[in-house]
Amino acid sequence: TGFHGMHVTLGAIMLTVIWFRCAKGHFDRENHFGFEAVAWYWHFVDVVWLGLFVFVYVL
Repeated sequence: TGFHGMHVTLGAIMLTVIWFRCAKGHFDRENHFGFEAVAWYWHFVDVVWLGLFVFVYVL
């Protein structure tokens, strides 16, 4: 759906930004909140997708 596509597109954009920030050395042991926030967002989208897949296609 469009809602799912929007979340995946947003996640891909955020991952790309994080990749560029990692390449420039913006994160270290103490300063990594942006990296962690994007990881949590991406995993949340994955878990929601798995739940919806099971609910819509399996049950």
